Amino acid sequence: MFQFIRASVGSIAGMFQTTGFDATKRAAEKGEAEAQFKLGTLYSAGIDTTQNDAEAAKWFRMAAEQGHSEAQHNTGVVYAEGRGVTKSDKDAVKWFRIAAEKGLAEAQSSLGRMYAEGRGVSRNYAEAEKWYRLAVEQGNASAQFSLGELCYLGYGVVQDYAEAAKLFKKAADQGYAEAQFFLGLMHYEGRGAEKNYDEAEKWYHLAADKGLAEAQFNLGKMYADGQGVAKNEAEAVKWFSLATKQGNAHAQYNLGIMYDEGRGVAKDYAEAVKLYRLAAEQEYANAQFNLGEMHDEGHGVEQNYTEAIKWYRLAAEKGHADAQFNLGRIYIKGLGVGRDEAEAAKWYRLAAEQGDVQAQVILGAIYAKGRGVARNDVEAARWYHSAAKQGYAEAQHILGQMYADGRGVAKNDTVALKLFGMAAKQGYAGAQYSIGFMYAEGRGVPQNHTEAMRLYRLAAENGYAEAQYNLGVMYFFGQGVERDDVEAERWYRMAAEQGNTKAQHGLEDMKKRH
Repeated sequence: MFQFIRASVGSIAGMFQTTGFDATKRAAEKGEAEAQFKLGTLYSAGIDTTQNDAEAAKWFRMAAEQGHSEAQHNTGVVYAEGRGVTKSDKDAVKWFRIAAEKGLAEAQSSLGRMYAEGRGVSRNYAEAEKWYRLAVEQGNASAQFSLGELCYLGYGVVQDYAEAAKLFKKAADQGYAEAQFFLGLMHYEGRGAEKNYDEAEKWYHLAADKGLAEAQFNLGKMYADGQGVAKNEAEAVKWFSLATKQGNAHAQYNLGIMYDEGRGVAKDYAEAVKLYRLAAEQEYANAQFNLGEMHDEGHGVEQNYTEAIKWYRLAAEKGHADAQFNLGRIYIKGLGVGRDEAEAAKWYRLAAEQGDVQAQVILGAIYAKGRGVARNDVEAARWYHSAAKQGYAEAQHILGQMYADGRGVAKNDTVALKLFGMAAKQGYAGAQYSIGFMYAEGRGVPQNHTEAMRLYRLAAENGYAEAQYNLGVMYFFGQGVERDDVEAERWYRMAAEQGNTKAQHGLEDMKKRH
């Protein structure tokens, strides 16, 4: 937002002490440029008269046409912002340029901004830099910030964080809120300035106290996370609330989380829903996902899968992996919609392609079983492999089984054992069982019933029914251990209670033998 140059408070106060508003207006009507400029200032600020943008624009323009530099700049602001006149970037550039060429720093900065944003002129960062530098030489805080921003982003200049930090510091020292915010950010990230949370907090606080929503949000985040300050969730809520009132979507979303989880405030799902909705309506994907989840689970609102799908879809179309995953779940289960395995596969694939490990495992199963897609073991193995590389034990075990069976990959017991081992180290019972089976059968390793017994026991003690059954078999036949019907029966029974039919038959056979 462009800012007016205003007649100084002292000048206005002195003017009223001697002449009053009416006398100033009479002087302006007689054509005195300074009086016209001051009258425009009074109308724009609503000082001793009703605030009136159209009147302000009129008097600024009259003074500008007489060559009053500050009024020329303000006339540019009037057109740039559409205050009291029809908005016109070309007219704004015209008046900024007239004042800028006369050396007025504020106009040079404003003209630079028009070039940087491509408003009323073709975007030209080199030209923007030129005008910013002229204003910087006069110590103009707005230009210091804007040139710092070009250096920070690398727009039209070589990206230079250190130079950006220097320029931000000059503007920040003059109380320029946006520069204080960026300087805080640079200290927080250690980019172009020393990583220093105390400095970050200081500068954020200065900008936040001036009402800058971005700084209020970042300060709240520091308190919420305990990053560089003592964790204080009530303080976080305070700053998030201030930024929320200004419509900051990040703050609305984070304040929603605080109410959702009861952090720094009493848990209130309905308030969380309200805040998520505010951010969601600003196209904030995380908030759209959370709002979908609230409708999905019936938190703060009645459970409504139609609404859940609506918000999930909006987030999913922005690339939100969790929303894509949840859409897959909804379609594969037919929650609030007709069951549609092809649609489920589509959303799971999108989430899987972003590295969502659970989506990769489910997509592997979808291809292995041919649900909503043509059955394809090669494709199944590919997705299990993606999840296995991320250390997901279930995927490592399933992929190991595919190598052991030669499904979708060339049969390779050595690779199977390696994958089983990776999952087993994570305590995955199925993998412990599978390695035991390989030892029992002598596949990829020398046959060793004692080692098979040890591994079956590990899996069995973790509740794996097939391992409990096989352990019962080994006790019953005395493989790798002394024959022991009592132990055999105990392990058969544990497996049978989990529904293992082979164990149930084993118990029946033991009864017949006795």
